[in-house]
Amino acid sequence: MEKNARIYVAGHRGLVGSALVRALVAQGYDNLLLRTRAELDLCDQGAVEAFFAGKRPEYVFLAAAKVGGIHANSAYPADFIRENLLVQCNVIDAARRYGCVKLLFPGSSCIYPKLCPQPIREEYLLSGPLEPTNECYALAKIAGLKMCAAYRAQYGFNAVSVMPSNLYGPGDNFHPENSHVLPALIRRFHEAAQQAAPFVVIWGTGTARREFLHVDDLASAALFIMRNYESAEHINIGFGSDQTVMELARAVARTVGYTGDIRCDPSKPDGTPQKLLDIRRLTALGWKPSIGLEQGLADTYAWFLQQEELRS
Repeated sequence: MEKNARIYVAGHRGLVGSALVRALVAQGYDNLLLRTRAELDLCDQGAVEAFFAGKRPEYVFLAAAKVGGIHANSAYPADFIRENLLVQCNVIDAARRYGCVKLLFPGSSCIYPKLCPQPIREEYLLSGPLEPTNECYALAKIAGLKMCAAYRAQYGFNAVSVMPSNLYGPGDNFHPENSHVLPALIRRFHEAAQQAAPFVVIWGTGTARREFLHVDDLASAALFIMRNYESAEHINIGFGSDQTVMELARAVARTVGYTGDIRCDPSKPDGTPQKLLDIRRLTALGWKPSIGLEQGLADTYAWFLQQEELRS
């Protein structure tokens, strides 16, 4: 990508989109096309058509998506499948028709079967049933990566798909019910520390294993892939190691300074038993992550505190 290329980051205010903007600006890209949802509703086909016809972005990072944790996915499955399918169809199709040079589509590791061999290789896609608690979101993301591959096959459109592991970092959603596990834990332990609560309850048995990737590492990988990867096959982006949810909870407690007990609620779902991505395809190209969990948690908690101060 030339430094003055017209680059559209869809969803630039979200966790992934804001990290992409930080990375692009840091590397000298100064012609970014950014629109809020109020300015451009990606579910509105006519609005998307008008934007691409007028601005004709050369590169597109499709970071806009409806996302959430187990509770949100279980409570609003229709919203998750409808909104994500609309956004993907509208943006991918318009990008192809209006001369986009390359599009990058981020999916999610939840596209893989619930009971996958570990670590999860790209070829395990569609090899078994999905995790029921986020099936609709996963199906939408699978449709997106298959749409990218189909547009490459039929039209020669240069669209690539990446599958990141669980993401966290500045810009995350810390809603107590609708957020993912790590930001939810940060809020819960922060409030427990403030209130000197004797214990904190976490969902599930605490034995489910999760891999976490700092969103700035994802942005670094996405830019690397935009420059260096040309294939219809999707590619994993992860950290390369995982930990149990209980281990994660203890790490969050240390980060926020909480010293009480941690208890599990096994009546709540664990979700997929383990999700560890095999990232050898990406590391063989020359990229590797650089932000460890302790550093990433400290960075994320500092951002959370900053936002809490702004709201107070």
